[in-house]
Amino acid sequence: MSSKQLWSIIAGLVLLNVITILLFTTGPFSSLQTFGEKDKKETVAKIGDSSITRQEWIAELENRYGKEVLKEMVDEKVVLETAKKYNIKVTDEELERELTFIKTMYGSFDQQQLQNEDRWKQQIKTSILLEKLVTKDVNISEKEMKEYYENHKDSFKIPETYHLSHIVVEKKSQAEQIYNELKNGTPFSVLAMEKSTDNFTSSQGGNLGFITSESSRVPKKYIEVASELKKKHFSKPIKIENGYAVLFLHDKIKQKEYSFKEVKSQIQRQMALEQMQEPLSASYFWEEQQVEWYYEED
Repeated sequence: MSSKQLWSIIAGLVLLNVITILLFTTGPFSSLQTFGEKDKKETVAKIGDSSITRQEWIAELENRYGKEVLKEMVDEKVVLETAKKYNIKVTDEELERELTFIKTMYGSFDQQQLQNEDRWKQQIKTSILLEKLVTKDVNISEKEMKEYYENHKDSFKIPETYHLSHIVVEKKSQAEQIYNELKNGTPFSVLAMEKSTDNFTSSQGGNLGFITSESSRVPKKYIEVASELKKKHFSKPIKIENGYAVLFLHDKIKQKEYSFKEVKSQIQRQMALEQMQEPLSASYFWEEQQVEWYYEED
């Protein structure tokens, strides 16, 4: 398996875990709490003469998502406790580098994830710890790692990347009006939701995610304009194929090529993981951590 394929699998698993957790921490499920007898009968929705109680709602949520979310919570605790046992840690540099790789590789870092970056980082940290735990006894020579680095240098390069939002309208006069409203203090996300004709991003406040300088997802003009913008600033109206756009630059990641020394630990894990015949799983350490699973099996 190539390093890029491996990173795709790992990052995909991280994204899946994060999305599930975010549902319960920031979405409609975030208000769920332990409730008493009075709350059990509380009506949360009415459909004509019928109603749905809080107890029915929460019971259905548990039936649909309970086992998966509980397992994720157990897995995370298992990884953290096992890492403590073996004195395995993740440095701030490792965490930030991994986050940068995911942002520049996948680009889809939506508003909920941005608002909950601490939780996102914790998920990435747990994933790295699990990799370190699973590969802690695998020995890879310095020579092999250096050869791997030389053969996969492109995997350790970060292209210049921009986190952008946009508002798209049909006419120049509309774009100019939006530009003036922004200058007067109207939030960019509000105007995007109200006025952008790009239905795909308008509901997200115009958020396009992270766009690399090599990306074909947006007009080339976006990259040209973004490269001149300061962070947290918006652009003047620009002409695009289907109308006019105004851009907002949330963040900029500079182009970088990581040295062998910087990614040596990462390469060791990658090479060790490529030798594994089984998928990466925290369940390897359940018995060691004496996990007692009370959830009813299917």
